[in-house]
Amino acid sequence: MKYTQLGRSGLEVSRICLGCMTYGTPKWRPWILDEVDARPFYKKALELGINFFDTADMYSMGVSEEVTGRALREMAKMDEIVLATKVHFPMGEGPNMGGISRKHIVQACEASLRRLGVETIDLYQIHRFKSRVPIEETLAALDHLVHQGKVRYIGASSGYAWQMARALSISERRGWARFISMQNHYNLVYREEEREMIPLCLEEGVGVVPWSPLARGRLARTTPSPAEGTTRADSDTYAVDLYDSPSDLKVIEAVRRVATELGVAPSEVALAWLLKKPGVAAPIVGATKIEHLESAVRSLDVALSDEHIRAVEEPYQPHPVRGH
Repeated sequence: MKYTQLGRSGLEVSRICLGCMTYGTPKWRPWILDEVDARPFYKKALELGINFFDTADMYSMGVSEEVTGRALREMAKMDEIVLATKVHFPMGEGPNMGGISRKHIVQACEASLRRLGVETIDLYQIHRFKSRVPIEETLAALDHLVHQGKVRYIGASSGYAWQMARALSISERRGWARFISMQNHYNLVYREEEREMIPLCLEEGVGVVPWSPLARGRLARTTPSPAEGTTRADSDTYAVDLYDSPSDLKVIEAVRRVATELGVAPSEVALAWLLKKPGVAAPIVGATKIEHLESAVRSLDVALSDEHIRAVEEPYQPHPVRGH
């Protein structure tokens, strides 16, 4: 395993992050693995040297945090790992059960701490910037949690560069805890983040932690259809919303050609490309088979030439903004 700093912070994270949305309860989504089936993935991740684990309160409506917390407390050296979770999406139908207001952030953090079974969350992230409250309220609440010792670092996920820039500026002016990471939608078939968000992160020392690095599995598939044949592919309607550009298939085909030439899996080419991009600390990889994890780690050793990079990048066409 290889490790890197997350942005300019002192956090040292593995270059592969295990995304824990996949683990919780199939009552939430049919492709989710329950706790018994999920435990081997935490064990294998730790054996492979992965120390970065990302979940969210809304994954399986809290069950993912419970499963993740139990597994890591039992299997990991907690001082060595980086445990991340997120807040924003509704955790119930009533008032104050979602968003990034002070009330919801504080009560959601306390609930996440209980579910994870820890005293402090290493990286606490706002899951989206969407909010009817001023960003000052959000940032003040996050700073409060840092000073209470309930959160060590804060991060953000999926928004516009102007929103991130404004948040960083306000935190700096007020002397508040500052976002150290941006968890954004970034992969070979969706590269709109390269226009503004990633240059901003590079300038400000914010680590980039891409979600959906394999485009909901499309960049990993070796079958003719990029979106059929698995339980998740057959039921993931969000993926249909994210990836509907005619150019996507041309990118996928280019990735497969390079993978064939190198004798590796297409997913390893897609991850190796991401890992070479400036600012990217650790793509967030979901896994429903142990081989998925092993393959993700092998991508660290895939050497892409300039010619390979041109081949997989050339078919890309601009997309509407997706994932915010």
